[in-house]
Amino acid sequence: MTELTTVEQILERKSHPVVRDASVAPTQDMHERLLELEAKGEIILQRIKGDYVEFPTKYGRMKKIPIEHTWHHKSCGHCGHIPGYASSILWLHRQFNLDYNDPTDQTSCTGWNYYASGASNAVGQAAVMSRNFAAAYESGYFPMIHCGTSFGHYKEIREQLVHHKELRDEVRRILDKMGKPLVIPEEIVHYSEWVYAMRDKFAERQLVDMSPITATVHPACHYYKIVAEDAIYDPEIYGGQRTAVVTALLEKLGVNVADYSTWFDCCGFGFRHVLVQRDFTRSYAVLRKIETMINEANPDLTVTHDTGCVTTLDKSQFAAKAHDRKVGVPVLSDAQVAALAMGAHPFRVVQFHWHSTDWRPFLEKLGINWQKYWDEFQGDLDQIRAGTKSGITWQDADQPINLTA
Repeated sequence: MTELTTVEQILERKSHPVVRDASVAPTQDMHERLLELEAKGEIILQRIKGDYVEFPTKYGRMKKIPIEHTWHHKSCGHCGHIPGYASSILWLHRQFNLDYNDPTDQTSCTGWNYYASGASNAVGQAAVMSRNFAAAYESGYFPMIHCGTSFGHYKEIREQLVHHKELRDEVRRILDKMGKPLVIPEEIVHYSEWVYAMRDKFAERQLVDMSPITATVHPACHYYKIVAEDAIYDPEIYGGQRTAVVTALLEKLGVNVADYSTWFDCCGFGFRHVLVQRDFTRSYAVLRKIETMINEANPDLTVTHDTGCVTTLDKSQFAAKAHDRKVGVPVLSDAQVAALAMGAHPFRVVQFHWHSTDWRPFLEKLGINWQKYWDEFQGDLDQIRAGTKSGITWQDADQPINLTA
């Protein structure tokens, strides 16, 4: 019998679904440490109230994902660059009459500065996270993190707080001055995990046939590479070799998900790079990601689940187009795709007009008369300019529409 080469051995192993056994996980179960700290009176452990679903994570442990009663920790980049991302998440909640809290007392996680080596220190970072979690706890709602960076950042801070008493003591002194307790939620939940949990419900209410669409997926680094054991995996998605959240949603909606060789690579954002080497970020996003997708899969759309990833993959194509590079793939978040499939208004909710890569061919391939809905949106703006309307409200946007009628 011919002995397999190392490469053949790796390919053989990866040809089978991963069997995950939590009893042999290489990392300690964070839940156990949190319960120990709660028992000692060191922290308040916020538990999920109401309905939740459990899914296996990378090493086989189960993670609870709340369905409602959630406190939405919004993203700076969503609000500043791609507001249709956040509005799509909330619109999806509203379609199922799910109770949620859109807080006005949340601060930035400051993770961008941290990862760019630009500001702050361990105590400052942990105090910011703890103040936000205390605000969620005081409201009675469980935190759901919109931003992948905040999600990864908070997981790292949680590790530090759990393992270092001196850090807990320093943070507690800061919180005491604000009259707030040291709270750590039993799970740190990313919105895309909620989207994953709700994918069957979304498909039941789907109004737009997504089967004409081929999409590539960029898994967000800060979702599944930082504290890697906390990301959701599914043996039915790439044999459990990759995180399941975005791909599973697209498949459920009937999208053809196409693979490409550089799926593991960063989008190019890199935090420090986007601040001090922006040309490197743009070049990497185009050469390593977008052009590879086009050459290997020729997708109609790229879908991801983090602020920086959507922004970088979308906005970088504008500069590359000036240099005649092979670009032109629109980029959306999973929440925007789900909302569009369920009949969300392309401009009042999904807000395609904030995206720079041409999205018109994508909507036309779905049979959506984007000009009709653009004219409706322009009518909203005319009323705002005339002073007869203060802004676009949920009353304007809530009702799903038959986009292909």
